[in-house]
Amino acid sequence: MTPSGTNSPAVQDHAQGWTTAWELLLPAAAAPARSRGKALQSALREAVRSGRLAPGTRLPASRALAGDLGVSRGLVTEAYEQLTAEGYLRAGRGAGTWVGGAVAASAAAPSPTRHAADALPHPRLSLLPGIPDLSLFPRSAWSAAQRAVLAGLPHASLGYPDPRGLPRLRTAVAHLLARRRGVVVTPERVVICSGVSQAMTLLGLVLYARGERTVAAEDPGSPEHAELFAHSGMRTVRITLDAQGPDLAVLREHGVRTLVATPSHQFPSGIAYSARRRAQLLDWARSVDGLVIEDDYDGDFRYDRAPVGALQGLDPDHVAYTGSVSKSLAPGMRLGWVVVPEGLTEAIVARKRLMDLGNPALDQETLARFIERGDYDRHLRRCLRTYRERRNVLVAALAQWLPGTDVTGIAAGLHVIAALPRGAGAGPALTERAAELGLSIRPLESYSSAPPPDGRAHLVIGYAHLTPERIAEAVGLLAQVVRSGRADR
Repeated sequence: MTPSGTNSPAVQDHAQGWTTAWELLLPAAAAPARSRGKALQSALREAVRSGRLAPGTRLPASRALAGDLGVSRGLVTEAYEQLTAEGYLRAGRGAGTWVGGAVAASAAAPSPTRHAADALPHPRLSLLPGIPDLSLFPRSAWSAAQRAVLAGLPHASLGYPDPRGLPRLRTAVAHLLARRRGVVVTPERVVICSGVSQAMTLLGLVLYARGERTVAAEDPGSPEHAELFAHSGMRTVRITLDAQGPDLAVLREHGVRTLVATPSHQFPSGIAYSARRRAQLLDWARSVDGLVIEDDYDGDFRYDRAPVGALQGLDPDHVAYTGSVSKSLAPGMRLGWVVVPEGLTEAIVARKRLMDLGNPALDQETLARFIERGDYDRHLRRCLRTYRERRNVLVAALAQWLPGTDVTGIAAGLHVIAALPRGAGAGPALTERAAELGLSIRPLESYSSAPPPDGRAHLVIGYAHLTPERIAEAVGLLAQVVRSGRADR
C-alpha cells in the first residue's frame, strides 16, 4: 500500500517507509471492537517510535486507511488527532497528516519499561496537578454550536452584554448546577465571570468594601486563593485540616467571618468534608453572619464514589459557589460563574460592570447552546472515561516502579497524593533532582505551612494531561530520581 498524493517528493522519499509500517497496523484492526481504537493508536505510536515510520512520511487519508484496514473512518481520524496532539504526527489544513520530526527523529519516547527511565535524554515531562488534557477539547461539537449561534444571532446581541452574563447562559448554568451539583440557584443569582480567579477577586473587592480585612483559607490549600484576596487588600490566615475538614476551633480563634474552602474534593489532600463537619461549618457561618466561598474546582470528576453535593445547597444564604469550565473544557476559554447570596448580588454585578463590561457575547451564547443540547454532558462522560483510565495507569505504575508508595485522593479529581517510600528523600530535594532530568513535580510542602506529618516525601501528582504511555514514562523517570538520591547518600 502507498499513501495518496505520491506526486510530492517528500511522499516519494518515504513511501517505502509507510509500506513497511502498514503491516504493523493489521493486528490492531483485528482487535476486539471496544479496544480497536486504542490498539490502532498504540500501533501507530510504536511505528513512529521505532523508526518504521520515518520523519516526514505522509500518512494516507483517513478514508483510505480505514478502507484498507476495514475499520471506521472515525476510528482512524481519532487516532490521527490523538497522535497529533501528542506530537507524533503533524497536520496542516489541506496538506494531509505527516510523521512529526522531533519525536521520531530522536526516538526519545521509548516503550515504558524499567529500562526507559535510565535512558537519556528525556523529553520534558510534567506531573504537575491542575492540568486537563486539552486535546480532548470537543472541537467539532463546539464549532457546530458556534456556527449555529452565528447563523441565528440577532444583530442587537453583538452590543455590550449584560455584565451579569447573558440570560440564556445564566439559565443554562443554573439548570446545570442544580442537576449535577445540587446547587440551590436561580438565573438571577448567577454571575458569569472570566473563571474562578475573577469570581474570587470580585468577592474580595466587595467584602473589603464592606469592612472585611481578613479571609481564612485551608492549610494545605491553593496558594492562589491568598494571592487573589491580597490583590483586594485582604490578609489571609491559614486554617489547618484533619480527616473531616477544617479545624473549626482554629477558625474561631482567628475571629474571621470568611473562609475559602474546597469541601467536595479538598485541594490538594483529596478528602471530602464529612457531613458532620459541613453542618458545623455552616453553623459557624451563621453564628458570625459570615460567608463560605466554595471553590468547586473539579466537581464534575468522580470515579469510584457518588458525587458529593455542593456545600452551597445546604445554606445558599451563607455560601458563595464558584466554578468554571477550565478543567472540563479548557482554561483558555476564561468562562466561569459565581452563585452569590442575594445580599451580595448587586454589589458583585456593579464591580463586574466596572471591571470589564461583561464577558464576550459570542462565547456565552456558544456555551449556552453547548450545554442546552447535551454536548457538555457528553463531553464530560468522555473525559471521565479517559481520566479514570489514566488514574489507574498512574496507580499501577507507582506500585510497579516505586513499591511502598501510598496513594490517596484517587476517588475524584485530576490528581493524587503519593507518599513515597521511606528513604526517598525530602520533597524539595526530589523536585530539584527531577528538574535536572526534565521532570516537573511538586511536593505537598508547596501547598502547606507544615511538613508532612510522617516524615515521608509527599508529591501532588497530576495525570489528566498525560497519555497512559507518558504517565508510565514519567513514573519511571521519577523512580530514577529517587534512586539517584539514595545513591548520593
